[in-house]
Amino acid sequence: MSELDELKCIGCGAPLQSDNPEAAGYVPEHNLFREDVICKRCFRLKNYNEVQDVGMNSDDFLNLLNGLADKKGIIVNVVDVFDFEGSFINALKRIVGNKKVILVANKLDLLPKQINKRRVTEWLKKTARKYGLEAETVVLISAEKGWGIDDLMQAIESHRNQQDVYIVGTTNVGKSTLINKLIEQSVGEKDTVTTSRFPGTTLDMIDIPLDETSFMFDTPGIIQEHQMTHFVSDKELKTIMPKNEVKQRVYQLNEGQTLFFGGLARIDYVVGGKRPLICYFSNDLNIHRTKTEKANDLWRNQLGSVLTPPSDPTKFDLDNVKAVRLETGKEKRDVMIAGLGFITIDAGAKVIVRVPKNVDVILRNSIM
Repeated sequence: MSELDELKCIGCGAPLQSDNPEAAGYVPEHNLFREDVICKRCFRLKNYNEVQDVGMNSDDFLNLLNGLADKKGIIVNVVDVFDFEGSFINALKRIVGNKKVILVANKLDLLPKQINKRRVTEWLKKTARKYGLEAETVVLISAEKGWGIDDLMQAIESHRNQQDVYIVGTTNVGKSTLINKLIEQSVGEKDTVTTSRFPGTTLDMIDIPLDETSFMFDTPGIIQEHQMTHFVSDKELKTIMPKNEVKQRVYQLNEGQTLFFGGLARIDYVVGGKRPLICYFSNDLNIHRTKTEKANDLWRNQLGSVLTPPSDPTKFDLDNVKAVRLETGKEKRDVMIAGLGFITIDAGAKVIVRVPKNVDVILRNSIM
């Protein structure tokens, strides 16, 4: 193997090359042998927050991660606490073998301040268990704000037994931001890994030394097809992904009324008398109320104008939408739309949620 084969971008881990400006890992030839080179894509991302498409789908990502099953070490699985069901990797147990797993719930700063952290931790443990993942411990953090990083470092040290640490997660969970914080704490260098909110931006495994013999590896973000983030452009992604604490929006609804979340999803309130629906979505996402009898026409005629995102109605297929019927039963529940947000509804309600067919809708006991 030549020296060139082994050169990797320190931002995304892609092998460096100077032949094809459109492919992953491109650098102009005169920069190729400098120290700590970042590729054109990472350079654009870091300096201009611009993304370049690099073809890597869920299968490629999963194949790369499948290789972890044979390696020694522990797994730090980063999820988005605001979108836990959407950001949970169902195949994780199969991918990681019998390794210990620390479950890290990031973006705690997005949840309303009045949230009960103990209840959230219990819910995460219970739900992970339901999905077949028995976590050694659950740590709540905000990589953005630096909350809980010390707790996480302690958890990693107490479980890793001098072994390597593999950090895995779907795209957009803030994995790279977290790694930057961990590097800052351990090595003192800032911004060594590319951080960005665009799906699929950490290409290959990036290693960060922990001590003389062991490393922390940042793995690629897996792109999950069941998240709403796949139905929006990069620009619209910034609208639907919360950046700050999510403010609850309360709508008093009568039976036969509908709420639209942009033009991406809607909830029809069917049975349960007049009641509040409490919505937790990005503060930038427009919520529109209408009568259910008018909702179909409104969706067809106003998609891309009154109901946005998506801003381009041709990119959103209304014939490919499913209806999910839910009943809250005897308890307060959250209706979770993967990659978008959730609606808290008290006991005794019937609703229909309409979303693109691939997008998951989950009914859970309320975390609020």
